[in-house]
Amino acid sequence: MSFLIDRRSNPKHRSAVNRQRFLRRYRDRIKESVAENLRGRGIAQDGKGEKISIPARDTSEPTFRHGAGGRVTHVVPGNEEFTRGDRIAKPKGAGSGSGPGQATNEGEGLDEFVFQINQQEFLDALFDDMELPNLTKRQLAGLEEFKRVKGGFASDGAPSNISVVRSMRSATMRRIALGAGKRTELRRLEAELQALADTGENRERRAQLESEIDELRERLARIPFIDDVDIRYHRHIKEPVPHSKAVMFCLMDVSGSMDQNTKDLAKRFYILLYLFLSRNYDKTEVVFIRHHTSAKEVDEEEFFHSRETGGTVVSSALEMMKMIVEARYSPTEWNIYGAQASDGDNWPNDAGRSTELIQQLLPLCQYYAYVEITEAGDKPLWQTYMPVAQEWPDSFVMQHITGPGDIYPVFHELFRKQTA
Repeated sequence: MSFLIDRRSNPKHRSAVNRQRFLRRYRDRIKESVAENLRGRGIAQDGKGEKISIPARDTSEPTFRHGAGGRVTHVVPGNEEFTRGDRIAKPKGAGSGSGPGQATNEGEGLDEFVFQINQQEFLDALFDDMELPNLTKRQLAGLEEFKRVKGGFASDGAPSNISVVRSMRSATMRRIALGAGKRTELRRLEAELQALADTGENRERRAQLESEIDELRERLARIPFIDDVDIRYHRHIKEPVPHSKAVMFCLMDVSGSMDQNTKDLAKRFYILLYLFLSRNYDKTEVVFIRHHTSAKEVDEEEFFHSRETGGTVVSSALEMMKMIVEARYSPTEWNIYGAQASDGDNWPNDAGRSTELIQQLLPLCQYYAYVEITEAGDKPLWQTYMPVAQEWPDSFVMQHITGPGDIYPVFHELFRKQTA
C-alpha cells in the first residue's frame, strides 16, 4: 500500500494543512459551536480563541478497504417486526455518553471530541458568511494602487516563473511540426518495403529502402525533446486596483436612561462590529460618536470606557455624523455606513429633527443599522424611525436586542452576505 506523507515544516510540529482540512470539513459544526459559545463570553473575551466540542460520531474519517472480491450471494432472513420507514430504537446500554440515563454494565463509547481554535480561526468562523452590504468600488484620484496579475506568457524571464505546462505544449508542437514530413515519408517507405517483402523480389530496392528508413528514424530521434525555444515564462503585468474604501460611524447613546447592563450590551455589539471591520477590511475607517444631550467624536478608548452621561437628544449624534461626512468623507469616494445603538428613549421635542437628519443622511449612506436595546417593547425612537425604515427598506434596518444571547444573531442578521 502507498502512502503520501506531508513533510512540510510547520510550527510546533503540527500539520497546518491537515488542520485546515479538518476545519473545512467540520465548518458548519464549528460555526454553530462558536455562535453558541459567544453567548456566555464576557466583553474582554470577545475575539479570543475558544474550545470547540464536536460529537465523536461526527469525526469519523472516510476510509478505503479491500473487499472480498468476486460475486457473493447473501441469503438474508426477513423480519416480522419492522417495515420500511420504521425507526429502530437505540439499543440499551449503548454507552455513547448521550446524557442522563440508568447505569448499565454493557456498552462502550466516546465522549465528545474537544479541540482548541486560535483567535484567527475563531474570527474566521465568526465572520465567515458576513459582509458590508452594498459595498462598491471607487477609484480615488491620485491614490492609484497596482497589483501584479498574470498577463500571458513570455519567451524569457526568471526561472521561478517557468510555466511547465506551456513549455511542454510548445515542445510537443515543435516536435510534431519538425517530424511531420519525415513521419509521412517513413510510413510511405515502410509500406513499400512491406509490399516488396511480401513478393520476395528486388532485393537491391529492399536494401535501399531499409537504409533510408534507418536514416529517417535517426533523424527523428535527433529532434530534441525540449529546446530553449520551447521554454515559456509566466508574464506579470501591473493592474490598477479600484479602492473599496469605507467608513463606519458608530453612534452610541450614553444618556442617563442607559443603565450599566444596557451600555455593556451596546459595547459588546460594537466590539463585534469593530472586530468584523478590522478582520475583513483593510481600508475601513471607524468614527466613534458618543451622545447624550450633546454629541462628541471620541477615540476607541474613550468610546468603550468613558463614564460620561447626561440627557437624551439623538439629533445631536446625527448632526455630528452629517458634519463629519460633509467635512471628511465625500460620498463619491467613500462607502458610508452607520450603526446606532440606543435604549430607544429620546427627548419628545427632538423626534422631528431626528427624522429630518436621518432622511438627509440615508441618501449618502450605503447602509444604516439601528439596534434598540430594551425589554419593554418599541420605544419612542423606534416609532420615530419606523416610517423611515419603510421608506428605505434596502439601506435602513432596525433590530431589537434584549439580552447577551441576542447580540450575535442580530449582528449576523444585519451583516450577512446578500444572495443574488
